[in-house]
Amino acid sequence: MTKTVTAQEMQMADQFTINTIGIPGMVLMERAALALRDIIQVQFTHQLSQVVVVAGSGNNGGDGLALARLLHLQKVPIEILNVGNPDHASQQHQSQDHICQYYQIPQTRDLKILNQASLIIDAIFGVGLDRPITGNYLTVINAINQATAPVLAVDVPSGMNTDTGEIMGAAVQANMTVTMAFNKQGLTTASGQQLAGEVIIADDIGIY
Repeated sequence: MTKTVTAQEMQMADQFTINTIGIPGMVLMERAALALRDIIQVQFTHQLSQVVVVAGSGNNGGDGLALARLLHLQKVPIEILNVGNPDHASQQHQSQDHICQYYQIPQTRDLKILNQASLIIDAIFGVGLDRPITGNYLTVINAINQATAPVLAVDVPSGMNTDTGEIMGAAVQANMTVTMAFNKQGLTTASGQQLAGEVIIADDIGIY
């Protein structure tokens, strides 16, 4: 039976893997991005003409940026839609952003690019979201939901409560969710299943 964890349990497993075992966070991020890339190549073979990665400023966005680089290196047309606050970007996010800039991957804040997308990657919020969606994030999530392209959510659909599956003001409606290491409690609830679409557990990224 697949292990199901809460947001707090997942964060503790992350910290244990990084601090006690000694696997750097950037290594885990790369493994997550590689898993996402491999799943996308199998599941969305015909939706790779214009991929848009919607990236928040935390580590979920960092996963998205790493994925953008991996797809770019395979000649997949890709653009990054930045929606987070750069002043609050996590250290790993800043590192991934630096790499993306080196590879000159296009970045924008213009939501109109969602209308041209063939596949949208939701990498706005991960398991740590603890407040209702408001402001610009609300606008962005509504724009994702109004776009015609299929949506793949990274870890959990942004705006979904990781523990209960409830919508926190607004949430991304995904066609597929790739969740890292373990299934999340909220993804097993009725509302979570409705938001997540098909759930794939990337259980080989090395979190213990």
